[in-house]
Amino acid sequence: LQITPVTVCASEQQNEASGEEERAMLPRCHLRRCSGLLPLPSPAGSSSPAGCCLSSDLSEGFRGMSSPRCISNLMAKEVLLSSQRKYVTTRLCNVSSFSTELMELHSDEPLLHVLFIPGNPGVISFYKDFIEAAYELLEGKNGENGRTFSLHDQIDHKIDFINQELQNSEVPIVMVGHSIGCYICLEIFKRLPQQVKFTIGLYPFLTLNKDSLKQSMIGMAAGSPILCVAISSLSASLGLLPVWLTNGLVRRSLGHSWSSTAVQATCTHLLQYHTMRNVLFMAMTEFEKLSEEPDWAFMRAKQDQIALLFGVDDHWGPLSLFEEVKISRQVPSVALSVEREGHTHAFCCTEAGSLWVANHVVSLIKNLLG
Repeated sequence: LQITPVTVCASEQQNEASGEEERAMLPRCHLRRCSGLLPLPSPAGSSSPAGCCLSSDLSEGFRGMSSPRCISNLMAKEVLLSSQRKYVTTRLCNVSSFSTELMELHSDEPLLHVLFIPGNPGVISFYKDFIEAAYELLEGKNGENGRTFSLHDQIDHKIDFINQELQNSEVPIVMVGHSIGCYICLEIFKRLPQQVKFTIGLYPFLTLNKDSLKQSMIGMAAGSPILCVAISSLSASLGLLPVWLTNGLVRRSLGHSWSSTAVQATCTHLLQYHTMRNVLFMAMTEFEKLSEEPDWAFMRAKQDQIALLFGVDDHWGPLSLFEEVKISRQVPSVALSVEREGHTHAFCCTEAGSLWVANHVVSLIKNLLG
């Protein structure tokens, strides 16, 4: 597999008081992650403006395509432990008047930009293992204090980021979105159809699941100012505890399968008052907008440029939505996959989940380039 150098950079608009830091990187591509999502409880939505862009310069050898299953867990593990692993550099830029942190890995002549949009709570640190694994598998080589962001704000921020950072680039963009990030990617696709070449949705949150008790409870909490203050205050109180204690509590409550990266991201970013306020505010605006039907007409028009990955037991992107897309023929030619490895919606919180999804995304990108 011969691939020329690629650039990866991640741009993230960071709401410092909100703790909206998100980091992402992708291999052998130019990856930029720009923050622009509000945090939802559990990595299902996002907080202040966030995202990720990857540009890659890939040669003809990329045509040899392999499915995620063709890459063993051992090989994936070796990817993360590789001594040749390259790490992102960070810088701050101003996007639509908001301080935005960029995490970057550059190549001299990228052929592709991959823009990654995380889910709520939009803490990019959750996706560190996923982005690093994707970068290596692609053979990469050498906010405002107290401000809350709505779903509409997040979309506008991503558009501003692309116009500012990629406006003079003729390199096509591949959008990758997790959860509500998938919805944001599709909205960006609508506005920038000439620049976006393909959109990949991971465990997509595209419409409300009326059968989900969890969603009903989150919607109730997000819509109550009193509950929002109470939940945010409780989170902030936990954040005041000693680090060793919060780490222990988080690991005990969330499970030992969570990676140290995810535990650290939770303790560092989510246990802050304004972060949780952003999570809940974004959730409220998400639920308001996603009470509507998905834009099937647009998806049908672009169905050859969209791929969606669903999970078996995912109330954010339930299999009923998968069936509606496939069986009812709403979008007959869209590329659909179902992950049956048990990694869950919060795939980015475990090393195994991050590696599996990275393999899946990379296989799609290789097919696209081939």
